[in-house]
Amino acid sequence: MNRAIAAWQRLEGKPFGKTLFSRVICWKAPYFGSIKPRIEEFRPNFVRVSMPKRRAVQNHIGTVHAIAMCNLAEMAAGTMTEISIPATMRWIPKGMTVQYLGKAETGVEATATTPEVVDGPARDVPVNVDVRDRAGQLVCHAVITMWVTPRKKP
Repeated sequence: MNRAIAAWQRLEGKPFGKTLFSRVICWKAPYFGSIKPRIEEFRPNFVRVSMPKRRAVQNHIGTVHAIAMCNLAEMAAGTMTEISIPATMRWIPKGMTVQYLGKAETGVEATATTPEVVDGPARDVPVNVDVRDRAGQLVCHAVITMWVTPRKKP
């Protein structure tokens, strides 16, 4: 079993477990900590991550900054890819296309999804990420291309 999934299963039902798990992810990838994300759901081919609206992620008009939403989308896509690809594979983000569809005047949630990835040759794997405000309105859509390759043999 993937180490991240095992840690999630140990923590998710405990008091502050989701928050603690999210902080561990941010310790491994410190830049994500700047948005104070919280992983809400975590399973292969689906991850949901929330981000509160606070001054540090706002733009000049008081809505959630577009780049903060990109950061959230990348975190959702990366953690989802990590638990979705075979253990014989590794990944790295290769590109991102983003559509900003509305103002995010509240905290937001990103959901990342991808079809099943099987063992095989190096290839691009698209990860779809929708970012919605607290009312469920789609405010941002991203497709993050992951470069998935076989792990080098020791």
